[in-house]
Amino acid sequence: MEHDDHLVVRTPANPTFWWGNYLLFRTPFAQGDLRRRLETFHREFPDAKHVAFGLDTTDGIVGAEDELTSAGFEVERNAVMTATTVVPPKRPNTTSEYRFLSTDDDWEQLVGLTLAASPMEVDGYEEFNRRKVLADKRLVDDGHARWFGAFDGPRLQASLGLVTDGSGVARFQNVQTHPDDRAQGIASTLVHRASTYGLTELRAHTVVMVADPGYLAIKLYRSLGFTDSEVQIQLTKPAP
Repeated sequence: MEHDDHLVVRTPANPTFWWGNYLLFRTPFAQGDLRRRLETFHREFPDAKHVAFGLDTTDGIVGAEDELTSAGFEVERNAVMTATTVVPPKRPNTTSEYRFLSTDDDWEQLVGLTLAASPMEVDGYEEFNRRKVLADKRLVDDGHARWFGAFDGPRLQASLGLVTDGSGVARFQNVQTHPDDRAQGIASTLVHRASTYGLTELRAHTVVMVADPGYLAIKLYRSLGFTDSEVQIQLTKPAP
């Protein structure tokens, strides 16, 4: 829902999904904005235990950052990376099978892969991921996304999604590799194959990847031809 100074993003089917239930503000935080914006969040999401804000900016400026951190907010800046062409990985993996997720077992394995790749000791975390995977599958079924996997026989080793609205931009979702299958060139091969698919079969002119600038995966994306374009800001206050 759009308002004068913010957008309300909702995912009713997954109420504990922070980045499915948040407010996106058009401007940084000025001193004193936090109280009003918190009131807006709690009015829109009265049952939420978390608080999540995004900023519709590209320069990484938060504004009154000290006020936010003093109130318990975590400030996360991610690199928004884009590519209009990609280059093959230097060490491609040729032992895995690369294909779309298609069967019920594939999607069930995606739940397990996510729990293994991004473990968290949080109540309801497995149920949250099941709901998230169900929503991802619905995007695929509705023709808005494709989900790619790398397999060792029937076992899912790595996965990612590629979502597009038909405007010429395709955005990556949830690039992840099982801890037992890392450092084998699987992720770089999967990202390259998915990027090529997006730029050809989906007729996208740009593929977009959002990455943690402090995590080693960003070097992998740069080696494939992705370049830093913008800074994405996420402001979260976890449940107490």
